[in-house]
Amino acid sequence: MTSESINLGQWTIDNFNKLLLKAAMTGGAGERIAFLSGHFHGIPYLENTLVGGVNTNEVFVVNLASVDCYTFIDYIEAMRLSSSFDDFMEFLKKIRYRGGIVSFRDRNHFFTDWREFNGEFVEDATGKIGLQDTRTVRKVLNLREDGSFFIPRVGSVERDVRYIPSSLLNDQIINRIETGDYVGMYSDCEGLDVTHVGIFIKQGKSLFLRHASSARENRKVVDQDFIEYVKNKPGIVVFRPKE
Repeated sequence: MTSESINLGQWTIDNFNKLLLKAAMTGGAGERIAFLSGHFHGIPYLENTLVGGVNTNEVFVVNLASVDCYTFIDYIEAMRLSSSFDDFMEFLKKIRYRGGIVSFRDRNHFFTDWREFNGEFVEDATGKIGLQDTRTVRKVLNLREDGSFFIPRVGSVERDVRYIPSSLLNDQIINRIETGDYVGMYSDCEGLDVTHVGIFIKQGKSLFLRHASSARENRKVVDQDFIEYVKNKPGIVVFRPKE
């Protein structure tokens, strides 16, 4: 039987269920993601909240009291698909783990794992957003230049990574990004696809990256100016939630 660790933070199961039901009546997928993620503003950043490793049994962790950039989007994506806490638990397993199998080896460790294993929930929209400005790089994920692994003993995988260089971002490209899109900061390092992830939010004429920020001045879920945030990054990878 899978071990579980549940911390709902500011919520009880009852008001969590009420939030999910309210979200279910809020427009399309992108609007639901914006609505739900807005309730995470100010929640503290904390890395390594998941429990498990090559030599440690995996624990199914739900920690809504503190998140990192990946667990933040895990929770939001599971919430936007759910109408109850029980739904949320099942969807979170499917989103975080391949085939919903709670084990360290089956955990989605890379952002592009969502494209490969969560295709029923999200699509890689990078190409349709960047069009001719999209670049494709063949990477061996998890393998460092020196031959060692970022994550020991889970092996490596060869994969095409599509991204839009930040230097080529213009109004036309940015206008094709939609509220609720999941945006990864492309990495030009060997063995990595992205270094950080967040959610694209449009509010009037303002564009934000809503994300769990590890920066010393933040250390919480914040909205930051999207253009300013990405301008010095190598590029962006965009996954879009399916209705």
